[in-house]
Amino acid sequence: MLIVECKGSPYEIGEQHGTAAKTHIDRCIAFYASLFEKTSKLDWSEVQDVASTFEPRIQQAWPEYYEEMKGVAHGSDRPISDIIALNVRTEIAFGNFSDGCTSLAWHTEKRAYLGQNWDWKEAQKENLIVLKIDQPGKPAIQMITEAGIIGKIGFNSAGVGVCLNAIRAKGMDPSRLPVHLGLRMALECSTAKQAVEALESYGMAAPAHILIADPDDAIGFEFSSTTTARLLPDAKGRVVHSNHLLLKHPGVVDTVWIKDSLFRAPRMTELSDALQTTDNPNPTWAEVSRLFEDEKNAPAAICRAQTGESESATLFNILMDLRQKKAVIRMGKPNQVEETVSLEF
Repeated sequence: MLIVECKGSPYEIGEQHGTAAKTHIDRCIAFYASLFEKTSKLDWSEVQDVASTFEPRIQQAWPEYYEEMKGVAHGSDRPISDIIALNVRTEIAFGNFSDGCTSLAWHTEKRAYLGQNWDWKEAQKENLIVLKIDQPGKPAIQMITEAGIIGKIGFNSAGVGVCLNAIRAKGMDPSRLPVHLGLRMALECSTAKQAVEALESYGMAAPAHILIADPDDAIGFEFSSTTTARLLPDAKGRVVHSNHLLLKHPGVVDTVWIKDSLFRAPRMTELSDALQTTDNPNPTWAEVSRLFEDEKNAPAAICRAQTGESESATLFNILMDLRQKKAVIRMGKPNQVEETVSLEF
């Protein structure tokens, strides 16, 4: 696993990212070029054209993110349109494809767990990197991301963490905040509540669910290109999500594009119900980690395999404890670990 450490101005951070991960970024662009052509009938020049429609808004509303993407482009010797395209890939696809996953936030008496399995095409696994960012006046960030994308899944030195669930529903608004830049914005906040309020203030460009947590709170932030809604913890301090909308969004039709999403969220709730008992009120790290290894309903399980009707596999699991400010990434299926990466502040 490539680990890239960046610090300085937004442009310097981007340039360090682009230089260190140039090979990964090249492969990442090739991966999405092929996928866009297959799923959206867009060649890469057309993808660049769509990405360019986001450029003025990003440059005007979020200039630091634009400068960082310029740095990534320079460091990786790619045009800025390539890097913008990666960072708005969710929006360009208009919901025709996206990553799926099962996520869990769980506050117990002793722990503030946040974790997920990230399920996507196996070919993209080699293009994942760990990005560590140290920028003046903001919390430091540690995340796992697709090379070239400046916001993804991870946590910060204030104890705020984020996970992502893809949602497929019609609608996209390029004047609003792209999903992956929303993940980055949340990771620059000091509390989960502050992060949700920041994202709500801009509105989101395409549908998704971002699970945002800190040492004391967790909020499931569901959104479409026209609506937002907050999913609050249940009586056991949990927020569980997969790849369909759980809350009402007026005027939005959720296609429930991954049918097994309807299975995975209740399955995670069932498994965690069984884990927490009167005799065991504080499940251990190892016990919570095993929740993500479940293969019931295989291959379309919480721990997923890319075979048969299942078009993606679990490429990594991440589990964080936001009170202890530590995380463990297990590459590959979490019951067949290929590599382990530990993160901490």
